[in-house]
Amino acid sequence: MLSTLRRWEVAVPPVALVVLAATWGRKLGAGVVLALVAVALVAAVVAAVHHAEVVAHRVGEPFGTLILAIAVTVIEVGLIVMLMSAGGDGAATLARDTVFAAFMIVCNGVMGLCLLVGALRHRVVSFRVEGVTGALATLSALATLALILPAFTTSSAGPTFSAPQLAFAGVASLVLYGTFVFVQTVRHRDYFLPVEPAPAAGPRAAARPTGAAADRAGDPADDPADGRADDHAAPPTARAAAGSLGLLLVCLVAVVGLAKTASPAIESGVAAIGAPRAVVGVAIALLVLLPETAAAVRAAARNRIQTSFNLALGSALASIGLTIPTIAVASVWLPGPLALGLGPKEMVLMAITVVITTLTVAPGRATLLQGVVHLVTFLAFLFLAVTP
Repeated sequence: MLSTLRRWEVAVPPVALVVLAATWGRKLGAGVVLALVAVALVAAVVAAVHHAEVVAHRVGEPFGTLILAIAVTVIEVGLIVMLMSAGGDGAATLARDTVFAAFMIVCNGVMGLCLLVGALRHRVVSFRVEGVTGALATLSALATLALILPAFTTSSAGPTFSAPQLAFAGVASLVLYGTFVFVQTVRHRDYFLPVEPAPAAGPRAAARPTGAAADRAGDPADDPADGRADDHAAPPTARAAAGSLGLLLVCLVAVVGLAKTASPAIESGVAAIGAPRAVVGVAIALLVLLPETAAAVRAAARNRIQTSFNLALGSALASIGLTIPTIAVASVWLPGPLALGLGPKEMVLMAITVVITTLTVAPGRATLLQGVVHLVTFLAFLFLAVTP
């Protein structure tokens, strides 16, 4: 599936660039032009993540999930910076709202959905405790440093960091994320490799052909309807991966430019429906994480929960570990203050999420119950974001 480039995936990047060139500098109304920009923006995001998946499949695990996480974070940062540069009442808190939303979506929505899908199909799912708990510990430290501490510091007014504090937070975030990447890809790479599922017991397993007989008869495990054939799909060629890398870069340029073009209309639309400003951050996080969520759920359906967690927690880590330093640098020329500290309601939701996720991953196995708990917490986050 990932070894060939389908037509729409090749056509979307140049078409998005054409739309960007045709609308750059124009004031968008509420008509056909705005709808065209919105469709091109969503399509460019989906195509970007697909091309990142092609490159990721070429390099293999765990580097593949790292590439996906970084690609999604680049899109997220581009959207945040473009919207913040447009100013507006919600510009100061946009980075905080988006990063917090990404944290909640990943740790509750994506993980919960993966656990639910995996448990419904395989009853009990397994993953490597060493890798998942290490990622969660790093994520908890990053979230506390970037989103909790600014609400309690006294060097500057409001939920903000002073310039030295913001610089320290940015450097510390890079150190934590860089160390995690080193551990994931070099030092303890085996902690993040998928757990091979045990052979199923029962008559079907006993009757399954092996060796040459399996080659002749066709192994049921490779049945496309079962969804596991992708696990053994041949990686794309170097030429296909290089083509996807080029199209990925084109998509990223298109996404950032289209976000800049559409930002005034987005702000006006949120104000028109009377929604809280935080909804903009939630919408950005949902948009950029939607394709990656689909990839994580597909892995869960194939009983590859470790891959799902690599995608989910890696995205959250990149979202905080790379977004905060980038926004800290961008704040030098961005208008207005940069509010990072969460309010009491958001702190409670984050604390509950950390506790629930810790209890979920500690045993190395999970069932349907853990998936439902995470999803209900995610629904509570969405509900309170719209009706604070």
